[in-house]
Amino acid sequence: MAAGSIAAGLIVFAMKYLAWMMTGSVALYSDALESIVNVAAALAATAAIWVGQQPPSEARPYGHYKAEYFSAGLEGALIVIASVAIFHEALGAFSRPHALEWKNPGMLVNAAAGVVNGLWSWALIRQGRKLNSPALVADGKHLLADVHTSIGVLGGVIVAAVSGWYILDPLIAMAVAAHVLWAGWKLMRDSAAGLMDAAPDRKTMDKIRKTIEASARGALEFHDLKARAVGPMVFIDFHLVVPSAMSVQDAHGICDAIEEALRNAIGDVSVSIHVEPETEDAGGRQGAVLMHRCAPVPPAPRMKQEIPSART
Repeated sequence: MAAGSIAAGLIVFAMKYLAWMMTGSVALYSDALESIVNVAAALAATAAIWVGQQPPSEARPYGHYKAEYFSAGLEGALIVIASVAIFHEALGAFSRPHALEWKNPGMLVNAAAGVVNGLWSWALIRQGRKLNSPALVADGKHLLADVHTSIGVLGGVIVAAVSGWYILDPLIAMAVAAHVLWAGWKLMRDSAAGLMDAAPDRKTMDKIRKTIEASARGALEFHDLKARAVGPMVFIDFHLVVPSAMSVQDAHGICDAIEEALRNAIGDVSVSIHVEPETEDAGGRQGAVLMHRCAPVPPAPRMKQEIPSART
């Protein structure tokens, strides 16, 4: 889908550029200028997804998943640059207001470009969340911000044309530029969180915790649970306390059951489990870390005892 964004970005940019040529509106020009970023961002997203899908190597044993965060950060930076360019054009328009005609067919061309962007942004965000792809979600959110830009710009141009207050043209463009700037800042913030190994959201962490509690039958408790989301992959590590008399083979079987349960519940995961015997200093450790009890082993089913029949 990232490759499709390149074609969609080129089509939308051509439509918006045509709308500016037909109307002469500085707001529509700014809208077209912002669309150039869509094409560059789509190229970056395509490259990042390709790199992120490469298998782990000796040099990068944990994979290449973070490449998508670089793409999201670059996209946010490009949006910020575009918003600055829009501010610049809008400020210049204050000294040279341009008469507008609301019946100009360029208005319809710009509106059609907004519809194309809206449909494609919805598809990108939906697919990106399904695949846990930050690059696709970032690209979709960027296009959604572009849709908001088109709505604000088109509305401002129509109001300016109908009322004759042509000064509204650059004013609306500046307001939309501020909105785009905020969208770019949020993308850069989310990208930084991924690069800094931020933990998954609270809902995912609760799901991880409950899955371990339910699947670690035979273990006593676990603690020091940590997780980080890197693109589509979630890295999980924790300490698992088992009875001191338990064999290595049985402890290994419990770990396998936990990993399988986490894979079924979360998706792509990499799990590291440090097994500890119950003779560890649990009393001193419990004051420093949060302990979680594991599900108890279900009692063995009682065998039905048959009463021998009396013989005569």
